[in-house]
Amino acid sequence: MTLKEKALFAVDALEGLYPEAICSLDHEGDPYKLLVMAVLSAQCTDARVNAVSVPLFEKYPTPDLMAASPEGELEGLIRSVGLYNSKAKNLRLACRRLTDEYGGKVPSDMKDLLSLGGVGRKVANLIRGDLYGLGGIVADTHCMRISLRLGLSPKKDPLVTEKALSALIPIEKQSDFCHRLVLFGRDICTARSPKCTLCPLKGVCPSAEA
Repeated sequence: MTLKEKALFAVDALEGLYPEAICSLDHEGDPYKLLVMAVLSAQCTDARVNAVSVPLFEKYPTPDLMAASPEGELEGLIRSVGLYNSKAKNLRLACRRLTDEYGGKVPSDMKDLLSLGGVGRKVANLIRGDLYGLGGIVADTHCMRISLRLGLSPKKDPLVTEKALSALIPIEKQSDFCHRLVLFGRDICTARSPKCTLCPLKGVCPSAEA
């Protein structure tokens, strides 16, 4: 089986296991909300971000309001997500640029997205794939771990994993595949003590054989 065939097998298997590939962040299809929540999700659970975001967006429903938030106010609202000082700084910078350069709209171009505070390739690919249908591999911890175990990526590195999977997974499948990897990584292919006996990919996974 070639790497391409193995990747497509994994796509089909996870589609069967998780028919609904839904982003764990409750952004309601709003690009501004997804951008903010994705920045907040660094080293924090999606469940915590979802809880914090309810009062956050009630206070700042638009980028211009978040950009103009008083020092300490935004930090207080996001304190429980961790790294709140740096995240607040990045969010103000991102929202100010959205307001000044993009008319309050979240851009779809990779270069434009990467110009926003706190936005790296992982967040940019999430936005491009989920909201604009442009595909993109979201190389989070689950994606990197599982790709390495399956032998689809040679290294547990965000950029290496992104490039490897981008060459193997059809663009129209990439976003949903990454969402399914998160669910799969939480349920079965966990970081510690993966449930290999329950895994639909065990027949093509060299880590399971080991």
